[in-house]
Amino acid sequence: MNKSYSLGILLFLRLLLFVAFQGIIALCLLAMQHSDAWYQSQSLWIISGLLTNIITFFILNKLFKLNGERYFSNFKFIKKGWWLDILILLGALLISMPLSTYPNTSIASWLYGNSETAIHLMFRPVPIWVVVLGFVWAITQGLVELPYYFAYIMPRLTEKLKNGWTAWLIASLLLALQHIALPFIFDWKFWVWRFGMFLLFALFLGFCIKLRPRLLPYFMIMHALLDMGAVAVFLTLK
Repeated sequence: MNKSYSLGILLFLRLLLFVAFQGIIALCLLAMQHSDAWYQSQSLWIISGLLTNIITFFILNKLFKLNGERYFSNFKFIKKGWWLDILILLGALLISMPLSTYPNTSIASWLYGNSETAIHLMFRPVPIWVVVLGFVWAITQGLVELPYYFAYIMPRLTEKLKNGWTAWLIASLLLALQHIALPFIFDWKFWVWRFGMFLLFALFLGFCIKLRPRLLPYFMIMHALLDMGAVAVFLTLK
């Protein structure tokens, strides 16, 4: 397969997998006589996200092997200069907090008139076993998402395009774009909200990893913790 063609598939693969697995969940619910199967499948986005992460892990593992690399060898902590990594990480955290929170509420308020409407579309009451799976999903998010876009795709786009900044932009945009399908709701406002709320955050993380790749394992841990916080929102629902 042509390398540029395969990179194009990889860029959109996670988004397509989110939709495909949600469709499978909806079909299962329909077979169980649920008349609102698609609506219920939206609330079970944790499951489609987890299944996508499992597929992503196996794909990444195979891709790295084809390049003569081991998956986990790319994410080792480097002892020399670790203190500088920690200082940069702390600075990045301070910058990333408003980048990840302000677009969320401001875009939702702009589109829906308030932020609660968008949040209720995303977070709906689910069985406790789904919440438990959510914490597993959060761990797998940290394990695969940033490595997928910034450790595998971005370097190879750089090689293909001969332009590291264009590669950074494309990888960051697609990282943000995938979120419109988690969950997949036929509502353009929801798509704009999901894309916009992650855009600046994705650009910033990609920028940091591009300039200092050794920060990747730190960001992977941070990512997993942030997503655990998102899963905890389900525990507040009644």
